[in-house]
Amino acid sequence: MSSRLSLNQATTTQWDMPTFVDGCARAGITQVGLWRGPVAEYGLERSAKLVRDAGLTVTSLCRGGFFASDDAIADNRRAIDEAAALGTSILILVSGGLAAGSSDIDGARQNVIDSIAELAPYAAEQGVQLSIEPLHPMFASDRCVVSTLDQALDMAFLFPANQVGVCVDTYHIWWDPGVYQAIARAAGRISIFQVCDWITPLPEGVLLGRGMMGDGCIELRRLRQAVDATGYAGPIEVEIFNQSIWDSPGDEVVDRVVATYAEHVI
Repeated sequence: MSSRLSLNQATTTQWDMPTFVDGCARAGITQVGLWRGPVAEYGLERSAKLVRDAGLTVTSLCRGGFFASDDAIADNRRAIDEAAALGTSILILVSGGLAAGSSDIDGARQNVIDSIAELAPYAAEQGVQLSIEPLHPMFASDRCVVSTLDQALDMAFLFPANQVGVCVDTYHIWWDPGVYQAIARAAGRISIFQVCDWITPLPEGVLLGRGMMGDGCIELRRLRQAVDATGYAGPIEVEIFNQSIWDSPGDEVVDRVVATYAEHVI
C-alpha cells in the first residue's frame, strides 16, 4: 500500500469515530482526514487520543470557511484550535456561498479574503495552515464562491505560504482547461491533494456525485503526476460523498479504496 494514502472520514460515514479508526488500523491505513462533526460528536479530546493511540496521522481537518455566516470568525477560530488539538497542520476552508438575499459575488469573494486576513496570523500561531479549497462552479451560490484553482491561488498568494495554501481536489478542478497550468503555478502552496471520480448522471442535489476511483471520467493519474511535479510529496486523501458507498459495509469500501487508488491514482 502506498504510504501516501489517507482515508477521508467522509468516505465512510456509516462508521462512527471509533469504528473508523479501528477500520483504518485493521486495513493498514495510517493516515486519515477528519471532519469536525464526527469529531465533536465523539469529543475533541477523546478523538485526539483515539487517533494518537492508534498510531494514525491526521492529514487534514474539514472544514472551516463559510464566511458569509454571522459567527464565521469565531467558528473558524474554534476550527483552528480543533485542528491543532488533533495534531494536523491543515484546516481546509470551503469559503461558503453568497450571503442570504445577496447576489454580490465579488463582495462575497472579497469577504473571503478579508476573513482569511483576520484568521491567518492566529492559525500560524497554532501551527495550522489554512487551505483554500475551490469547488466546482455549480456550488458557487450556496457552498463556495471560489470556483477555480487559479482563484484559490490568487487569494493564497496574498499571504505567507506557511499561513495559507490550497487544497487540490480532483472532483472540483478536473474540468478546468487551465488546470495543469494552475497546478504548476501552485508549487509550494499545495496543502493537501484529494481524489475521487466524477460520475454522471449526477444525483439530485449533486453533492453526492462523487465516485470511486476508476468509476468516472477524471484523469486521476495525470492529475497526480502534475501535482507531484510541483514537488508535493504529501498525503493523497480519498474523499467520496456517495450514498451507495455510505450504504455499503465499511470494510468493503476500504478494500475498494485501497484497490482503486493503487490502480487509478498511483
